Amino acid sequence: MPGGYVYILANRKNGALYTGVCADIAARMMQHRDGTGSKFCKKYDISRLVYVERHDAIIDAIAREKAVKKWHRAWKIALIEQANPDWRDLFFDINR
Repeated sequence: MPGGYVYILANRKNGALYTGVCADIAARMMQHRDGTGSKFCKKYDISRLVYVERHDAIIDAIAREKAVKKWHRAWKIALIEQANPDWRDLFFDINR
């Protein structure tokens, strides 16, 4: 079974957040960056990849995404800041 990714996008530090899941993070990020990823992201100019975690099975990634989406905003921000305190755009790291 193929793996998957849970990711969080932001438009700026402490800005609007979007949580998603995908099998191919590079392809999905290209969709978000060209405005075809989601209407919400396009509306609020959300394209900065600030958090990503890989799962060995897509089913596990989907379960994790559903759980994270239910979290309070403060918990999501804490998760981002623990892994990426500067809110760097991780897109450039995944495309190396």
